[in-house]
Amino acid sequence: MTNRATTTKSHILECACSLFYRHGFARVGVDQIAEAAGITKRTLYNHFQSKDALAAAALAVQNEYILHQVQLWQLEEAADPRQICKIIFEQLVKWVVQSDWKGSGFTRITMELAELPGHPARKASSDHKAALEALLTRYFALSAATEATQLARRIIILIEGGMSLALIHADPEYLVEAAKTADSMFDSPAAIQSRQQSAGDMGSSHAK
Repeated sequence: MTNRATTTKSHILECACSLFYRHGFARVGVDQIAEAAGITKRTLYNHFQSKDALAAAALAVQNEYILHQVQLWQLEEAADPRQICKIIFEQLVKWVVQSDWKGSGFTRITMELAELPGHPARKASSDHKAALEALLTRYFALSAATEATQLARRIIILIEGGMSLALIHADPEYLVEAAKTADSMFDSPAAIQSRQQSAGDMGSSHAK
C-alpha cells in the first residue's frame, strides 16, 4: 500500500470513529463517512469492503488508542493495587465529565448490534474489553496483588457499570460511587466492621 493510500485509509478511519461515536453505528451511513473524509464512496469501498468491516477497523484503531492512553497513566509505578484503582477512576471521571462524552463507544455499538453476535464490530468490542482486562491484570500482578486476574475482572465490572449508569442518568456521580466501591474492596474485615458499626450507631442516634 502506498503512503498516499495509507494516509487516505487512516483519514477514513478517523472520520468513521468520530461519526460512529457521536451518532451511533445505525445512524451513520457510508455516504456520510465518505463526505466527511472528502472522498467518493467508491474510494471508501476500495479500502473497506463494507460498513461492517469499516466499523470493526475503526474500533481496532480506538482499541490501540485507548490502551496507549491507559499506559500513559503509569500504573506500573503505583505503590499498590489500591493506588492503581484510584488512578484509574480519577482518569475515567475526568473523561466522563467532558461535555462531548457519550459513554464507551465499544459498549454502545455492542448494544446496537445485540441481535448480531457474529458481527465484526461485536468481535472488535469484545477483543478490546478483553485486552483492557488483560492490561489491568498485568498491572495488578506487577503490584503484587493477590488474585490479580479476579481483581481486574471486578474492576472492569465496576467501570462498565459506573460508566453505563453515568451515561443513562447523565450523572458522573455513578462513576464516583463505583470508585468508592473499588476502594472499599481493599479495606480489612476489621475496618469494614468498624464502618458498619459506625453507620449503625449513627442510624440509631437519628432514630431517637
